Amino acid sequence: AQSVAQPEDEVTVAEGNPLTVKCTYSVSGNPYLFWYIQYPNEGLQFLLKYITGDNLVKGSYGFEAEFNKSQTSFHLKKPSALVSDSALYFCAVRDTH
Repeated sequence: AQSVAQPEDEVTVAEGNPLTVKCTYSVSGNPYLFWYIQYPNEGLQFLLKYITGDNLVKGSYGFEAEFNKSQTSFHLKKPSALVSDSALYFCAVRDTH
């Protein structure tokens, strides 16, 4: 079985402040982790993924995410938020077990 949880329904930050969108996961094997973004009136867009290697993954639009195995988390971060970052964010996991 595999699952993800995004504990916050909404994240509000002032423009220019750091943005974090939280995601925790549960898998029985090794996780492949993904972040997608959906801008208003647009389709889902791939942001970044973690499969193996460096725990810090850099993606599109200045976003990055850090794989934390001990906390089973893959939080999405951006150092300086823009108004245009207002969107829906989706975390996904695939179990490689």
